[in-house]
Amino acid sequence: MVASHRADKIQRTCVPFMGEKMATAKMTPNCSTAPCPPASIALSAATNVNYSRPLIVVTTLFFMWGFLTCLNDILIPHLKSIFELGYAQVMLVQFAFFSAFFLFSVPWSKVVNAIGYQRSMVAGLLTMAVGAFLFLPAASTVSYPLFLTALLVLAAGITGLQVSANPYVVVLGKPETASSRLDLTQAFNALGTTIAPKLGGLLILSSAPLALEQLKALTPQALHAYRIREAASVKLPYTVIGATLILLAIVIGTFKLPVIDDSAPSDTEETKDSIWKHPNLILGAIGIFAYVGAEVSIGSFLVNYFGLPEIAGLTAKSAAGFVSFYWAGAMVGRFLGAGLLRRVKAGNLLALCALFAATLVILSMSMHGHTAMWCMLSIGLFNSIMFPTIFSLGLAELGPQTGSGSGILTMAIVGGAILPVIQGFIADRVGIHHGFILPVLCYLYIGFYGVSGSKPNSRRYARQATVAASAI
Repeated sequence: MVASHRADKIQRTCVPFMGEKMATAKMTPNCSTAPCPPASIALSAATNVNYSRPLIVVTTLFFMWGFLTCLNDILIPHLKSIFELGYAQVMLVQFAFFSAFFLFSVPWSKVVNAIGYQRSMVAGLLTMAVGAFLFLPAASTVSYPLFLTALLVLAAGITGLQVSANPYVVVLGKPETASSRLDLTQAFNALGTTIAPKLGGLLILSSAPLALEQLKALTPQALHAYRIREAASVKLPYTVIGATLILLAIVIGTFKLPVIDDSAPSDTEETKDSIWKHPNLILGAIGIFAYVGAEVSIGSFLVNYFGLPEIAGLTAKSAAGFVSFYWAGAMVGRFLGAGLLRRVKAGNLLALCALFAATLVILSMSMHGHTAMWCMLSIGLFNSIMFPTIFSLGLAELGPQTGSGSGILTMAIVGGAILPVIQGFIADRVGIHHGFILPVLCYLYIGFYGVSGSKPNSRRYARQATVAASAI
């Protein structure tokens, strides 16, 4: 039986955060081309309301968490050289960071329900600021566990922004353009990831690290002094970041954003539906897990990969500059994807991008020199539309269950914590050059999801009915 998907009489409320007079309007969203926002997070507006300014303000959050997420790609080679870590050990940076999405998504959803979306954004920014300032004692004491703690707290704040900002963007405008709108805001997220490697390389990787043989030749006192000097390079960037986050929290807190009505759905038949009855969501969560894991695994190894003599032989600082091209491709692709997703079937475009990405990884592993380097950098272009497209396809036809489905998809970002560590183990045994087989498998799964796994129940059951009828 086809799961029902009705959104009758969803009430949308446009109320300034500081408390002006409520104005409501009854609307019936069109859910045929975009995931329908649930009644529990429905935002209402009259047809003449312009959401450009609120959308611009919220987009700054996407930029900020993209910037901070991508700084990890610079921290990894930096901390690897300071603490003499193996690839699996240094990938604990990504494990600590992306574990936060699994650990804190549900608690943050309760915070959102308790204090609302705007206040949750402010709380997320302040939590991020605490994490940024924790880098100061971590650098002063040269403590790898404290660095990991700082990253966990920082990512906990980013999780709060993800849980509050993503659904907010979905309902901040016309339902039929929700997918395109989310892709556009994700493009500014990619702008942050593009700028971070270049700026981080200049500030954090300003000096060439000593080789392993040189480190072993140092006395314990000289080695400790070297580690303190190298670790100190993170103090200025993360102090500025912490101050910027506090300032942004003040701006978001004082801006009059439209308020989302959190009233529960009244249709008792709809509430009997279950998210576990929607394969496109469950398979989509695996897709988010695979995509984030593949993207982070590749990005985390690029600086070291480009430093290999058989690839480009670049210094860490020079390689960090080239990493920006990887994330710039994602940014350009998302701006292009915002238009393409209105013209091309989302599942087909997703599968095509996954096929190209898998092919480029295989080519890079089988080649040498700058050809291998640019094959790997080009993957960013095809990564571009994957996250927002999988996210939207996963939420299709969930109706009132969209909020719960969004939480599951957000938790699946934990792939960025687990898969890079696995690739680190592979790289420690077979080398970086041929250690990218894991992202290939991830992209192949994403291709399957685009072609088959993303079908919502209406299409899935319609096909089953057609096959049954033809059999008769």
